[in-house]
Amino acid sequence: MDKKRISFELLLLFSVFVIATCGLIYELVAGALASYLLGDSVKQFSFIIGVYLFSMGVGSYFAKFIHKDLLNKFVEIEILVGVIGGISSVVLFFLFNTIQHFEPVLYLFVFVTGCLVGLEIPLLMNILKDKVAFKDLVSNVFAFDYIGALLASILFPLVLIPSLGIIKTPLFFGLINISIAIFLSFYLEKELKNPIALKAKSIVAFLGLVALFVFSDKLLAFSEEKLYGENIVYANNSPYQRIVLTRNDKDFRLYLNNNLQFSSADEYRYHEALVHPAMSMAKNISNVLILGGGDGFAVREVLKYKDVKNITLVDLDGQMTNFFKDNETMKKLNHSALSNPKLEIINKDAYIWIKENKKKYDVIIIDFPDPSNYSLGKLYSVQFYKELEKVTTPDTKIVVQTTSPYFAPKSFWCIEKTINQIFPFTTAYHTYVPSFGEWGFCFASFQPIDNKIVRKIPDLKFYDYNFKQMSYFSKDMKADNLEVNRLDNQILVRYFDEEWGKIQ
Repeated sequence: MDKKRISFELLLLFSVFVIATCGLIYELVAGALASYLLGDSVKQFSFIIGVYLFSMGVGSYFAKFIHKDLLNKFVEIEILVGVIGGISSVVLFFLFNTIQHFEPVLYLFVFVTGCLVGLEIPLLMNILKDKVAFKDLVSNVFAFDYIGALLASILFPLVLIPSLGIIKTPLFFGLINISIAIFLSFYLEKELKNPIALKAKSIVAFLGLVALFVFSDKLLAFSEEKLYGENIVYANNSPYQRIVLTRNDKDFRLYLNNNLQFSSADEYRYHEALVHPAMSMAKNISNVLILGGGDGFAVREVLKYKDVKNITLVDLDGQMTNFFKDNETMKKLNHSALSNPKLEIINKDAYIWIKENKKKYDVIIIDFPDPSNYSLGKLYSVQFYKELEKVTTPDTKIVVQTTSPYFAPKSFWCIEKTINQIFPFTTAYHTYVPSFGEWGFCFASFQPIDNKIVRKIPDLKFYDYNFKQMSYFSKDMKADNLEVNRLDNQILVRYFDEEWGKIQ
């Protein structure tokens, strides 16, 4: 009898571990999904965490009104958590393009899941209160709860999202939740009321999630085709982002976490404007550093200059650079630039790499994604540019992509002002890219930028070396009274979220 009681207690404590792990996974999935669909902003993660914790408190409060058939209620809630948490990504992906007000539905899923998870822990404690001493009960329940939360937080970014993705991860943990319900409904059959009904519910729910899991890739492809409105030719999860390549006729488009990175129809406008002003005005171009630009297009443009001896490309995502190095279609677009013997590819965080590197460069081209979150915002900070200064010579020319001066003027001029804190001579400029609209850059140097052309490349498709014209800004693309972006304030991320949030 004692052994049976011990196994019963251990089984329910293990359920606490599963509840905590699965519950946190559902919360993290909601945050990642909000970032993927609505933009990777601090607001989304903050609201989701707040709503989830609040809803757990609501669930815990209402648990005190459940007095009868506690074990039955616990199993039923376990089934509900598995179903609602498991299908969350599938449903939200499908609803994103079909309903006008998507965010309330997202937060409703978060709230309901949090309430159900919040109900489970108090129910378990009430079930075990007559079998375990109070001090042992509380310490054991919370110990298993926190261990489960730790495991989820480690597995989610390192294993689950890279291997299972945003759709399969919640389905997988929904199956785990329902597996616990199935096991309890059989193992504790004599202690349950209506065990046959519970078995049937849990088995049906389990089979439903299995079917969704099996067809999840097709469901994701279908929902993403609706999202992008284009044929998807490649989709993959790297440890850092969702990579999707679409094709519409002869136009290929790359999306990272739902954000358009380029269109093959007009990317030459962007990359010629990014690369050639600095390359044409630099005193020397023997050693070139490119930060970001894992698609190889900036490298392609740099390789048009015969005087270039060495190019170093630092891009965080190895899957990104490998795709653009090995895929035949992408190789045609970037002219196999990533296989050129002059190029060294380093897959590392640019901030960390810059701090460790001691080599000096003649031209530095910075093509980072827009500063939509703090991890990207640090790459536009005074501290980063201070580290960048260490790899420059007095004659080094630097260019940075600086988002749209039309859609996000405060963000654009904040970046220019921040760069100017370290590099005394800066010139902002912009060009029109049909896929993006008006897009901007910042040219920086320790020497005055006199627009003197040292070298030219014939037959460029777009850039005509009229740099002065590109540096003119109309009134609606200007902003002033801006703060400098520092690591301790990350004001740029707030500017960016405010300006682009109005458009989305």
